Amino acid sequence: MASNGGEEKSRVAAGYGGGGYGYGGYEGRDDRKWWPWLVPTVIVACIAVFIVEMYVNNCPKHGSALGGCVAGFLRRFSFQPLRENPLLGPSSATLQKMGALDWNKVVHQHQGWRLISCIWLHAGLIHLVVNMLSLLFIGIRLEQQFGFVRIGAIYLLSGFGGSVLSALFLRNNYISVGASGALFGLLGSMLSELIMNWTTYSNKAAAIITLLFIIAINLAIGILPHADNFAHIGGFVTGFLLGFVLLARPQFGWMERHELPQTNQPPKYKAYQYVLWVVAFVLLLVGFVVSLVMLFKGKNGNDGCHWCHYLNCVPTSKWKCNT
Repeated sequence: MASNGGEEKSRVAAGYGGGGYGYGGYEGRDDRKWWPWLVPTVIVACIAVFIVEMYVNNCPKHGSALGGCVAGFLRRFSFQPLRENPLLGPSSATLQKMGALDWNKVVHQHQGWRLISCIWLHAGLIHLVVNMLSLLFIGIRLEQQFGFVRIGAIYLLSGFGGSVLSALFLRNNYISVGASGALFGLLGSMLSELIMNWTTYSNKAAAIITLLFIIAINLAIGILPHADNFAHIGGFVTGFLLGFVLLARPQFGWMERHELPQTNQPPKYKAYQYVLWVVAFVLLLVGFVVSLVMLFKGKNGNDGCHWCHYLNCVPTSKWKCNT
């Protein structure tokens, strides 16, 4: 079960700044702050879906050949045996029933809706808690700074992009669930926002080194078993491109235009910001079209790239990747 389970990222990312989005020393004035409500709503929705997962799973009724249910006092909400699901959650059959990402069902049974539904499912209580803490630390700050429309779009489209790439490399009899792609999309958008608004940040080198270090650590976590690194990579690339499209800030001169003569009014954005916007939009559009065409034509990325599976899991003497 390739559950997207390597999301310890936010515990590191929590140190980005004080009360706001200050990891890069943003110097702007008159910067509007939104009251975050979308991210808390997403967290509540994911928790509610997990409760439904456990209700449908009903371990005492369906049982397991690998042992007794864990936390039996929870009755039908008890967990599958640890040998079956070490993340304290339902069975793979339950996840598949509720919409987990499955290559065969997406391609051959035309269940494309699984590319979206899998984002809201989690493989276990541990998986859920780590993901929701990640979303809390990363998402709240971004929503405060840019509002629910832009951050909501990045979250959902990055989750979809992560699902598409995951499906292209998902092996037969494997499923994938979790918000990893969406969360990595938020990380990717933070990096592109820093590049897009480079002139509005102080201490630029420290900001970008810190962010790249955090991203590298979390991609490294993705090579562990039960972590879907293709969802991480797909979500990150999608969020990175969306950051250029959605998170541009006006330059200082435009923000202070009321103090300048009418004849000296500066443009709202710099030329390089417009160039980055166009390039990112085109790459995003082409990437989605090509990936979706390949997926629904039944292409499997592993057939044309025999080493790509190492991006998802590197076998060692301590663990195997085919479990």
